[in-house]
Amino acid sequence: MQDIDADMVAAEASGVTALTLAQGQLAALGWGRHDAPLWLALHGWLDNAASFTRLAPVLAARLDVRIVALDFRGHGRSAGNAGANDDYALWDYAHDVLNAMDELGANDAVLLGHSMGAAVACLVAAALPERVSRLVLIDGLGMLSTPAENAAAQLRRGLLAHRAGPSRMPVYADLAGAVAARVAGGVTPIDAATAEPLVARNSRTLDDGRITLRTDSRLLKPSPVRFTPEQVPALLAAIRCPVQLIEGEQGILGERAFAIRARSAVPHLTRCVVPGGHHLHLEPGRISGVVEAVINGLAAA
Repeated sequence: MQDIDADMVAAEASGVTALTLAQGQLAALGWGRHDAPLWLALHGWLDNAASFTRLAPVLAARLDVRIVALDFRGHGRSAGNAGANDDYALWDYAHDVLNAMDELGANDAVLLGHSMGAAVACLVAAALPERVSRLVLIDGLGMLSTPAENAAAQLRRGLLAHRAGPSRMPVYADLAGAVAARVAGGVTPIDAATAEPLVARNSRTLDDGRITLRTDSRLLKPSPVRFTPEQVPALLAAIRCPVQLIEGEQGILGERAFAIRARSAVPHLTRCVVPGGHHLHLEPGRISGVVEAVINGLAAA
Protein backbone atom coordinates (compact mmCIF):
# COMPACT_ATOMS: atom_id res chain seq x y z
CA MET A 1 0.00 0.00 0.00
CA GLN A 2 1.22 3.47 -0.83
CA ASP A 3 0.52 6.53 1.29
CA ILE A 4 -0.84 9.76 -0.13
CA ASP A 5 1.38 12.67 0.91
CA ALA A 6 -0.14 15.64 -0.89
CA ASP A 7 0.04 17.69 2.31
CA MET A 8 3.70 16.82 2.78
CA VAL A 9 4.54 17.92 -0.76
CA ALA A 10 2.81 21.25 -0.21
CA ALA A 11 4.52 21.81 3.13
CA GLU A 12 8.09 20.81 2.20
CA ALA A 13 8.86 24.31 1.00
CA SER A 14 8.04 25.54 4.50
CA GLY A 15 10.57 23.27 6.21
CA VAL A 16 8.24 20.62 7.60
CA THR A 17 9.76 17.63 9.39
CA ALA A 18 8.00 14.32 9.96
CA LEU A 19 8.40 13.05 13.53
CA THR A 20 7.69 9.89 15.48
CA LEU A 21 7.19 10.33 19.24
CA ALA A 22 6.14 8.41 22.37
CA GLN A 23 8.02 5.22 21.53
CA GLY A 24 6.62 5.17 18.02
CA GLN A 25 2.98 5.54 19.03
CA LEU A 26 2.50 9.14 17.87
CA ALA A 27 3.18 10.71 14.48
CA ALA A 28 3.76 14.43 14.17
CA LEU A 29 4.87 17.24 11.89
CA GLY A 30 7.33 19.90 12.98
CA TRP A 31 8.49 23.35 11.89
CA GLY A 32 11.19 25.68 13.15
CA ARG A 33 14.54 25.36 14.93
CA HIS A 34 14.84 22.31 17.17
CA ASP A 35 16.28 24.42 19.99
CA ALA A 36 13.59 27.13 19.77
CA PRO A 37 10.81 27.42 22.40
CA LEU A 38 8.29 24.61 21.91
CA TRP A 39 4.69 25.02 20.86
CA LEU A 40 2.62 21.83 20.65
CA ALA A 41 -0.25 22.02 18.15
CA LEU A 42 -3.32 19.92 18.94
CA HIS A 43 -5.93 19.22 16.26
CA GLY A 44 -9.67 18.70 16.40
CA TRP A 45 -11.78 15.55 16.38
CA LEU A 46 -11.31 13.45 13.19
CA ASP A 47 -8.63 15.90 11.99
CA ASN A 48 -4.85 15.39 12.21
CA ALA A 49 -1.51 17.21 12.23
CA ALA A 50 -2.15 18.56 8.72
CA SER A 51 -4.65 20.91 10.35
CA PHE A 52 -1.64 23.18 11.00
CA THR A 53 0.27 22.83 7.71
CA ARG A 54 -0.76 26.32 6.58
CA LEU A 55 -0.57 28.17 9.90
CA ALA A 56 2.41 26.56 11.63
CA PRO A 57 5.19 27.39 9.12
CA VAL A 58 4.22 31.06 9.16
CA LEU A 59 3.99 31.25 12.95
CA ALA A 60 7.25 29.34 13.42
CA ALA A 61 9.07 31.78 11.15
CA ARG A 62 7.47 34.95 12.53
CA LEU A 63 7.89 34.01 16.21
CA ASP A 64 11.09 31.94 15.94
CA VAL A 65 9.49 29.00 17.75
CA ARG A 66 9.38 25.28 17.15
CA ILE A 67 5.87 24.02 16.41
CA VAL A 68 5.20 20.29 16.65
CA ALA A 69 1.74 19.24 15.49
CA LEU A 70 0.62 15.86 16.82
CA ASP A 71 -1.63 13.24 15.32
CA PHE A 72 -3.66 12.22 18.37
CA ARG A 73 -3.99 8.47 18.91
CA GLY A 74 -6.35 6.91 16.37
CA HIS A 75 -6.00 9.92 14.05
CA GLY A 76 -3.79 10.51 11.02
CA ARG A 77 -0.58 8.46 11.11
CA SER A 78 -0.65 7.67 14.86
CA ALA A 79 -1.43 4.25 16.30
CA GLY A 80 -4.86 3.54 17.69
CA ASN A 81 -5.75 2.14 21.09
CA ALA A 82 -4.87 -1.55 21.26
CA GLY A 83 -7.90 -3.01 23.04
CA ALA A 84 -10.97 -3.93 21.00
CA ASN A 85 -13.30 -2.13 23.43
CA ASP A 86 -11.01 0.80 24.28
CA ASP A 87 -12.57 4.25 24.38
CA TYR A 88 -11.00 7.51 23.22
CA ALA A 89 -11.41 10.01 26.05
CA LEU A 90 -10.10 13.56 26.38
CA TRP A 91 -7.79 12.49 29.18
CA ASP A 92 -6.26 9.87 26.88
CA TYR A 93 -5.23 12.68 24.54
CA ALA A 94 -3.80 14.54 27.53
CA HIS A 95 -1.39 11.62 27.91
CA ASP A 96 -0.45 12.05 24.23
CA VAL A 97 0.48 15.67 24.94
CA LEU A 98 2.52 14.83 28.03
CA ASN A 99 4.24 11.87 26.35
CA ALA A 100 5.22 14.08 23.42
CA MET A 101 6.56 16.79 25.73
CA ASP A 102 8.58 14.24 27.68
CA GLU A 103 10.16 12.80 24.54
CA LEU A 104 10.91 16.28 23.22
CA GLY A 105 12.60 17.13 26.51
CA ALA A 106 10.25 20.03 27.29
CA ASN A 107 9.44 20.87 30.89
CA ASP A 108 6.72 23.19 29.63
CA ALA A 109 5.29 24.41 26.34
CA VAL A 110 2.76 26.67 24.71
CA LEU A 111 -0.26 24.62 23.64
CA LEU A 112 -1.89 25.67 20.37
CA GLY A 113 -5.23 23.87 20.22
CA HIS A 114 -8.08 23.78 17.74
CA SER A 115 -11.58 22.55 18.66
CA MET A 116 -11.15 19.23 20.51
CA GLY A 117 -7.45 20.01 20.74
CA ALA A 118 -8.37 23.19 22.59
CA ALA A 119 -10.35 21.09 25.09
CA VAL A 120 -7.37 18.79 25.61
CA ALA A 121 -5.09 21.80 26.06
CA CYS A 122 -7.44 23.17 28.73
CA LEU A 123 -7.39 19.85 30.59
CA VAL A 124 -3.60 19.69 30.64
CA ALA A 125 -3.31 23.32 31.74
CA ALA A 126 -5.88 22.84 34.52
CA ALA A 127 -4.38 19.63 35.90
CA LEU A 128 -0.67 20.34 35.37
CA PRO A 129 -0.20 24.14 35.27
CA GLU A 130 3.57 23.79 35.62
CA ARG A 131 3.73 22.13 32.18
CA VAL A 132 1.85 24.84 30.23
CA SER A 133 3.16 28.39 29.83
CA ARG A 134 0.38 29.67 27.58
CA LEU A 135 -2.73 28.50 25.73
CA VAL A 136 -3.54 29.69 22.22
CA LEU A 137 -6.98 28.31 21.40
CA ILE A 138 -8.59 28.38 17.96
CA ASP A 139 -12.39 28.17 17.90
CA GLY A 140 -12.57 25.90 20.90
CA LEU A 141 -12.89 26.25 24.66
CA GLY A 142 -14.10 23.83 27.32
CA MET A 143 -15.36 20.28 26.91
CA LEU A 144 -18.54 18.46 25.92
CA SER A 145 -20.60 17.61 28.99
CA THR A 146 -23.47 15.35 30.07
CA PRO A 147 -25.80 16.23 32.97
CA ALA A 148 -25.34 13.93 35.95
CA GLU A 149 -28.89 12.61 35.63
CA ASN A 150 -28.06 11.37 32.11
CA ALA A 151 -24.82 9.62 33.11
CA ALA A 152 -26.30 6.11 33.11
CA ALA A 153 -27.82 6.55 29.65
CA GLN A 154 -24.54 7.95 28.32
CA LEU A 155 -22.64 5.01 29.80
CA ARG A 156 -25.10 2.53 28.26
CA ARG A 157 -24.73 4.07 24.79
CA GLY A 158 -20.97 4.05 25.02
CA LEU A 159 -20.60 0.52 26.33
CA LEU A 160 -22.99 -1.02 23.80
CA ALA A 161 -21.44 0.87 20.89
CA HIS A 162 -17.89 -0.16 21.77
CA ARG A 163 -18.85 -3.79 22.36
CA ALA A 164 -20.32 -3.89 18.86
CA GLY A 165 -16.75 -3.72 17.55
CA PRO A 166 -15.08 -1.52 14.95
CA SER A 167 -16.75 -0.56 11.69
CA ARG A 168 -15.14 -0.75 8.28
CA MET A 169 -14.02 2.64 7.01
CA PRO A 170 -15.47 3.75 3.66
CA VAL A 171 -13.60 3.33 0.39
CA TYR A 172 -13.49 5.99 -2.34
CA ALA A 173 -12.50 5.94 -5.99
CA ASP A 174 -9.88 8.64 -5.49
CA LEU A 175 -8.72 11.40 -3.15
CA ALA A 176 -11.21 13.86 -4.64
CA GLY A 177 -14.03 11.52 -3.69
CA ALA A 178 -12.73 11.24 -0.13
CA VAL A 179 -12.49 15.03 0.11
CA ALA A 180 -16.03 15.41 -1.25
CA ALA A 181 -17.30 12.99 1.40
CA ARG A 182 -15.62 15.01 4.15
CA VAL A 183 -17.17 18.21 2.81
CA ALA A 184 -20.63 16.63 2.61
CA GLY A 185 -20.53 14.80 5.93
CA GLY A 186 -18.53 17.08 8.21
CA VAL A 187 -19.88 17.98 11.64
CA THR A 188 -19.01 21.62 10.92
CA PRO A 189 -19.02 23.32 7.50
CA ILE A 190 -15.78 22.90 5.53
CA ASP A 191 -14.89 23.41 1.88
CA ALA A 192 -12.74 21.22 -0.34
CA ALA A 193 -9.65 23.44 -0.27
CA THR A 194 -9.69 23.43 3.52
CA ALA A 195 -10.44 19.72 3.85
CA GLU A 196 -7.87 18.48 1.34
CA PRO A 197 -4.76 18.53 3.59
CA LEU A 198 -6.67 16.75 6.37
CA VAL A 199 -8.02 14.04 4.09
CA ALA A 200 -4.68 13.58 2.30
CA ARG A 201 -2.81 12.88 5.53
CA ASN A 202 -5.57 10.57 6.72
CA SER A 203 -5.75 8.58 3.47
CA ARG A 204 -4.23 5.32 2.32
CA THR A 205 -4.16 3.96 -1.22
CA LEU A 206 -5.31 0.35 -1.55
CA ASP A 207 -3.79 -2.16 -3.94
CA ASP A 208 -6.61 -1.56 -6.42
CA GLY A 209 -5.93 2.21 -6.45
CA ARG A 210 -8.93 3.17 -4.39
CA ILE A 211 -8.71 5.32 -1.25
CA THR A 212 -9.59 4.43 2.32
CA LEU A 213 -9.15 6.32 5.59
CA ARG A 214 -6.74 5.65 8.44
CA THR A 215 -9.13 6.89 11.13
CA ASP A 216 -9.93 4.38 13.88
CA SER A 217 -13.68 3.88 13.48
CA ARG A 218 -14.06 3.73 17.26
CA LEU A 219 -13.60 7.51 17.25
CA LEU A 220 -17.12 7.72 15.85
CA LYS A 221 -18.66 5.90 18.81
CA PRO A 222 -20.20 7.77 21.78
CA SER A 223 -18.06 8.30 24.87
CA PRO A 224 -19.16 6.19 27.85
CA VAL A 225 -18.31 9.01 30.29
CA ARG A 226 -18.22 12.80 29.99
CA PHE A 227 -17.66 15.63 32.42
CA THR A 228 -20.77 17.16 33.94
CA PRO A 229 -21.80 20.77 33.19
CA GLU A 230 -20.63 21.72 36.70
CA GLN A 231 -17.18 20.19 36.21
CA VAL A 232 -16.38 22.06 33.00
CA PRO A 233 -16.25 25.62 34.45
CA ALA A 234 -14.45 24.30 37.53
CA LEU A 235 -11.72 22.87 35.29
CA LEU A 236 -11.50 26.07 33.25
CA ALA A 237 -11.25 28.12 36.44
CA ALA A 238 -8.19 26.08 37.46
CA ILE A 239 -6.17 27.29 34.44
CA ARG A 240 -3.42 29.63 35.65
CA CYS A 241 -1.56 30.56 32.46
CA PRO A 242 -2.58 33.27 29.99
CA VAL A 243 -5.24 32.07 27.54
CA GLN A 244 -5.66 33.59 24.10
CA LEU A 245 -8.89 32.59 22.36
CA ILE A 246 -9.20 33.23 18.61
CA GLU A 247 -12.69 32.62 17.27
CA GLY A 248 -14.01 32.55 13.72
CA GLU A 249 -16.91 34.86 12.94
CA GLN A 250 -18.73 31.79 11.59
CA GLY A 251 -17.24 29.41 14.14
CA ILE A 252 -18.87 27.25 16.80
CA LEU A 253 -18.57 29.60 19.80
CA GLY A 254 -19.83 33.16 19.35
CA GLU A 255 -22.58 34.19 21.76
CA ARG A 256 -23.92 30.71 22.37
CA ALA A 257 -24.72 30.11 26.02
CA PHE A 258 -22.11 27.39 26.56
CA ALA A 259 -19.39 29.58 25.06
CA ILE A 260 -20.31 32.58 27.21
CA ARG A 261 -20.18 30.40 30.33
CA ALA A 262 -16.84 28.92 29.32
CA ARG A 263 -15.24 32.30 28.60
CA SER A 264 -16.44 33.71 31.92
CA ALA A 265 -14.84 30.80 33.81
CA VAL A 266 -11.27 31.31 32.55
CA PRO A 267 -9.27 33.66 34.82
CA HIS A 268 -6.75 35.12 32.33
CA LEU A 269 -8.49 35.09 28.95
CA THR A 270 -8.25 37.46 26.02
CA ARG A 271 -10.58 37.00 23.08
CA CYS A 272 -10.25 37.95 19.42
CA VAL A 273 -12.87 37.28 16.74
CA VAL A 274 -11.61 37.23 13.15
CA PRO A 275 -13.12 36.34 9.76
CA GLY A 276 -13.49 32.64 9.08
CA GLY A 277 -15.29 29.47 10.01
CA HIS A 278 -14.47 26.68 12.43
CA HIS A 279 -11.28 25.73 10.54
CA LEU A 280 -10.18 29.35 10.10
CA HIS A 281 -6.52 28.40 10.72
CA LEU A 282 -6.62 26.16 7.62
CA GLU A 283 -8.95 28.11 5.33
CA PRO A 284 -7.13 29.64 2.35
CA GLY A 285 -7.27 33.42 2.63
CA ARG A 286 -7.85 33.38 6.41
CA ILE A 287 -4.41 32.34 7.65
CA SER A 288 -2.93 35.84 7.84
CA GLY A 289 -5.77 37.00 10.08
CA VAL A 290 -5.07 34.20 12.53
CA VAL A 291 -1.32 34.86 12.43
CA GLU A 292 -1.78 38.55 13.20
CA ALA A 293 -4.24 37.74 16.00
CA VAL A 294 -1.69 35.40 17.63
CA ILE A 295 1.16 37.89 17.29
CA ASN A 296 -0.91 40.80 18.56
CA GLY A 297 -2.04 38.75 21.52
CA LEU A 298 1.52 37.92 22.45
CA ALA A 299 2.57 41.55 22.09
CA ALA A 300 -0.21 42.68 24.40
CA ALA A 301 0.70 40.16 27.10
